[in-house]
Amino acid sequence: MKRPDGTPPAGKSTAPLRDFSQSLPMLLRSHQAVMAEFRPILRERGITETQWRVLRALTTAESLRASQLAALTLISGPSLTRILKALEQRRLISRGAEADDQRAARIAISAAGRRLIATVAPHSEARYRAIGERIGADRMDQLYALLGELPERLRRVKGVR
Repeated sequence: MKRPDGTPPAGKSTAPLRDFSQSLPMLLRSHQAVMAEFRPILRERGITETQWRVLRALTTAESLRASQLAALTLISGPSLTRILKALEQRRLISRGAEADDQRAARIAISAAGRRLIATVAPHSEARYRAIGERIGADRMDQLYALLGELPERLRRVKGVR
């Protein structure tokens, strides 16, 4: 029997749901499993996952605007502001004015930030190799390919609707 608003009673579903373990958001527990491999390396150097993500992103360009950095790292503006402040206090990044717009800041990784990256990189790459050995090189390549194309495919489908 349905409720007056037409919805099924609690515990009753109009359509069967997939098994909870096959829910894509729940499969993102893989992110947690992967990060468990890397957290000790970062923790040992007193850096958070999101700080590391920002530093790594800053190695991809000479400098970036905060908006570019937020988009690249998938970190919200307010969170990024706090992260940048902490990284700047540790002198791992520097900020400079945009040449065409003095109100906009350009953020760059500092020499100290590059040294931190260089210190962590061999440990990080060793973890990647270990993960690759556990799941196999072919499966690792498939994983990169599938996860890399997922956001674009979802955006394309969304745009069709």
